[in-house]
Amino acid sequence: MTHGSGQTSMSERFFRLIVGTLLLAFLYFELPGAIPILIGVLLLEGITNYRIPLIVSRLRLAGQGAFADSCELTPEAHLARIPFDAERAWRLAVAAMLAITVYVFNEQLWFFPWFMGFAIFGAGLSGVCPVLISLKLIGFR
Repeated sequence: MTHGSGQTSMSERFFRLIVGTLLLAFLYFELPGAIPILIGVLLLEGITNYRIPLIVSRLRLAGQGAFADSCELTPEAHLARIPFDAERAWRLAVAAMLAITVYVFNEQLWFFPWFMGFAIFGAGLSGVCPVLISLKLIGFR
């Protein structure tokens, strides 16, 4: 995303692209110590709502105002029944699913982290995240 001064801010879409790329790289290069860090970052962001894209945008655009991602496929914020941000819920869901599949059912669901990595990477490229859209349709803000 660009601003009139030529500076760019980090969007949630770009963040999903980074998360998907990192997850796939960690799985491909078999870096088991890196996946807990990714899970921890997502949990920390989901619990505190201090999200990396918001922090980067605020630092880069310093008082000029940050742009929010918009999607025509999702309900508007005023239609939200659950007063909890869908991006936060997405981060918590991804962290939980990664933790469960990597640490609890690693033998049975070995393919699921790969599936998640490609899905998150695809969501970052296309801007369409089915999980995020579903969370918003359920009623998250």
